Amino acid sequence: MLTLGLYVPTRKEEVRTVVARGGLGKWFSEKWVNIGAPKKKGKFQACGRGKAKKGKKGYPKCVPLSKARSMTKSQIRSAVRRKRAKAQGVGGKPTNVKTFARRKSRGKKKR
Repeated sequence: MLTLGLYVPTRKEEVRTVVARGGLGKWFSEKWVNIGAPKKKGKFQACGRGKAKKGKKGYPKCVPLSKARSMTKSQIRSAVRRKRAKAQGVGGKPTNVKTFARRKSRGKKKR
């Protein structure tokens, strides 16, 4: 017998649990890359940076590899630009920006 999530003990049958890979477990197992530092042939550097006060390359914008591959060049440029424009490490906390910018609304048409 196969159950999802919780372990249900029975006397006569062997019960195995299957944990679905989603949510936080999936988030931790993904490979994270820095889209602000591309390599040749469309590859990306691993996420993270060494100790540096103000590096030449700026702060990394990290996303999962699957998302990085699905982004266009203009989306990548926009995300990196918005990340680097924000003040970093305010109050000792990392600075987060949305990966995709909201589209500007055109407003209501006048009649």
